[in-house]
Amino acid sequence: MSDQNLMPQTDTKIQATASPLRCLTGAVISGGMGYAMYSLMIAIATNFATKPLHSINPLVIRISSAVRTLVVGVVALGSGIFGIVAIGLLALGVQLLVQELSKQKSSENQ
Repeated sequence: MSDQNLMPQTDTKIQATASPLRCLTGAVISGGMGYAMYSLMIAIATNFATKPLHSINPLVIRISSAVRTLVVGVVALGSGIFGIVAIGLLALGVQLLVQELSKQKSSENQ
């Protein structure tokens, strides 16, 4: 082993500051992903509804019904989370913009 691998390396991490433009960009991306997952959920639910189960075994019907419900539920949960994140980022962007504008007004008045 070389001595370079034994020495701990320090990484300098630069923390990015939030800006209204970054928040708006993140909200658009998250909203787009939320809409895509919502469309996927509708397609999955429609596909499941148009293809009924062909079994007379009650256990098979119950398990497949539970799996179908879980699949649609997980995709709906993902869609909802992306939507909430988009709304939160949009609200943060508006808050930062208002703070920026009020800071400029207070500096002009002094």
